[in-house]
Amino acid sequence: MTPEEFRHAGHALVEWIADYRERLARGEYPVQATVKPGEIIAQLPSAAPAAPEAFEAILADLNRIVMPGMTHWQHPRFFGYFPASGSLASVLGDMASTALSSIGLNWQASPALTEVEQVMTDWLRDLMGLPNTFSGVLQDTASAASFVALVSARERANGYAAARGGLQSGTATLMVYTSQQSHSSIEKAALLAGFGREQVRAIPGDAEFRMDVSALRAAMAEDRAAGRQPAAVVATSGTTAVTAFDPIAEIAALTAPEGVWLHVDAAMGGSAMVLPEYRHLWAGIEAADSIVMNPHKWLCVAFDCSLYLVRDPEHLVRVMSTNPSYLQTAVDREVRNYRDWGIPLGRRFRALKIWFTLRDLGTEAIRARLRDHIQWAQDLAATVSADPEWRVVAPVTLQTVCIRHEPAGLTGEALDAHTRTWAQRLNDSGMAYVTPAVIGGRWTVRVSIGAESTRAEHITELWSLLRAAVVSTV
Repeated sequence: MTPEEFRHAGHALVEWIADYRERLARGEYPVQATVKPGEIIAQLPSAAPAAPEAFEAILADLNRIVMPGMTHWQHPRFFGYFPASGSLASVLGDMASTALSSIGLNWQASPALTEVEQVMTDWLRDLMGLPNTFSGVLQDTASAASFVALVSARERANGYAAARGGLQSGTATLMVYTSQQSHSSIEKAALLAGFGREQVRAIPGDAEFRMDVSALRAAMAEDRAAGRQPAAVVATSGTTAVTAFDPIAEIAALTAPEGVWLHVDAAMGGSAMVLPEYRHLWAGIEAADSIVMNPHKWLCVAFDCSLYLVRDPEHLVRVMSTNPSYLQTAVDREVRNYRDWGIPLGRRFRALKIWFTLRDLGTEAIRARLRDHIQWAQDLAATVSADPEWRVVAPVTLQTVCIRHEPAGLTGEALDAHTRTWAQRLNDSGMAYVTPAVIGGRWTVRVSIGAESTRAEHITELWSLLRAAVVSTV
């Protein structure tokens, strides 16, 4: 494809994207994909084409093959999982990054890639009200960032054993503590970082699904008495199921005196900290050793873009550093080389997505949108609570409302089956998308508000759709 051919095809694709987003905002697509397993595969050739094909044919197949298989996360009635509000400005930033196709092996490989990222991570840190003692780096997802955090915790606890005998060096058994409400990626990160499943302790929550600090204190004391060494505590700011906030200040009072690593998974809740009135929810955050938050969830930045913040970047570099001769430059002592701040050697220019988004929208517009989403969640919760057959099953902290339809006489497994049936019926209708989850031992439906195109009327429509979905299952 020549630059002139690209210009023609690019204009066509931008028109396609703009048309798609316009139609999506009007609700013209079903929210959930309409295909069956294997249906996409059956439409694709078994081998790559030997001869070039016209871009018009590629675009036609994008419509014919791909679009029916898409669940539309940017749909105004997408209320599943968590927000993934990728603004069109961030799409343009991503396009620019891909067009430049630079790989950030070190500062010299593309100085702008490093320095724009350095400033963007500072912008985000400051927007969340964090002190400048934190330094940031962009990762792909919170899963990767939490893995890096637990590797860092392991190395601090065992005196950098990776530089000697590694996991076989005979150090004390190292323990990780996290909430029963923590994301599944935390356990996965711990296992991959070399902590056995028996060394990961799930601490129960209180009545509001926050980590029970007294239970954490008891677990750490029990392990120390048995000769095991507490290495890390992972607190969550905005749990996946109910957006609960663990009490960071109380947890830090246990971790800081003994040098136990405190990692805060704020993948979802961190975005809310751009609102000063919500920062009390993570009081004590300045004591954390590391924090992760995802601009690609609720800050209008297209996936993937995860911010990892650390208080001690020298420790991070010591743990993650590789320095082969072909990457060494004369300015290494003057610059950041982000290859030493995470797992990948090469890195994309993700910071452009943040730069484009924040400049296009402005921080006040982002704050206003978040406040709308939180208010609409409160409004929905009030409407649900007013109906005697419906219940809000968890506190509405941010923009997620956890609900259950509880008709008279339906309990236990029968109630669970009812919940899953009507949720599936709603999703299959294509009119809205929600995600069921087990909360407090019973199946519940989560309504997560956060798409950029969602408006108050879509919440009103959702309530009608929820009531219609349950009618034929009772």
